[in-house]
Amino acid sequence: MSSYQKLLCHLTLTALMLMLLTGGARAQPAPVPEYAVKSALLYKLPRFVYLPRPEGGTRIQMCVLGKNPFGGALARLAQSPIDGRSVQLLQPERADQALDCDFVFIARSESAQLRSILATLDWAPVVTVSDIEGFARAGGMVELALHPDDGESLSILINRRAAQAHNIRFNAQLLRLARIVEP
Repeated sequence: MSSYQKLLCHLTLTALMLMLLTGGARAQPAPVPEYAVKSALLYKLPRFVYLPRPEGGTRIQMCVLGKNPFGGALARLAQSPIDGRSVQLLQPERADQALDCDFVFIARSESAQLRSILATLDWAPVVTVSDIEGFARAGGMVELALHPDDGESLSILINRRAAQAHNIRFNAQLLRLARIVEP
């Protein structure tokens, strides 16, 4: 099984797990809610990102900046460790309170302040993630974008230049799935 197939299988299993957690099995398959899929992608992201911090840490800090669009889906996922590391889910009120986070999801509710938030987070080696349209082109690192053709499937857009500026690297498996965006 190729690396791509393993990653796809991993994400599919996570989406199925989310369906069972949020409503149980049904006779007819129901579409998985957009933010259930996005929470699964965000939760799996640390497995495919190399941070410049010393290896061997026992905890991953995930932060949601702004109005939490995930409901309880991300919190349920965060109860399970990632590669043996516990996950701490935080919701700071301001960007300057997220500087110690490993991953920061910037909610759409923060669209008007996006430039200011990215400038503040530029001081720390944090992986910035959002579903704000144009996020990666604006200097964010990972954009979870709805595919423009159908408005339903998700695309992962990566701004490698923004990540490289902080010595953050992405696993080759993720890069094969993603579309690289140049600002």
